Amino acid sequence: MEHNSFNVKIRKSLHKSLKRKVKKVHFNNFAVDKLTKEYVVEIKKSDKYLIDSKWQLIYYLYQLKLKSINKKGRLEVFQKYQQNTKRTEIVLNKKIEDKIKNILLEIDKLLKAKHPPKATLDSKCQGCSYFDYCFV
Repeated sequence: MEHNSFNVKIRKSLHKSLKRKVKKVHFNNFAVDKLTKEYVVEIKKSDKYLIDSKWQLIYYLYQLKLKSINKKGRLEVFQKYQQNTKRTEIVLNKKIEDKIKNILLEIDKLLKAKHPPKATLDSKCQGCSYFDYCFV
């Protein structure tokens, strides 16, 4: 489903067009766009869903910390029609770590429920890579 998404195809094309080579690094259940000595780097085509992208990166940092890999995160947003990239640094601290643990507990409750919650169509649903899971 996600691999068929138009947005995923755009992101792959963006990665190919970037001057610096982006090589995904795969872990058990996720892949990061780039891994440096200091950072886990995620590259996005737009800052439209910046908060969601930050939490995605926080999840990656948390999962890596569980494997004794401690890194900072860097979110790089490719600016449309510009030559520069907007960068945001994320550091996993106690407060953020507690929040991601609570989010993961809530997700676990949803997965264990007999029935999923009723899907509600939101403005960002049309661009979501997982649209088909909710509405098809």
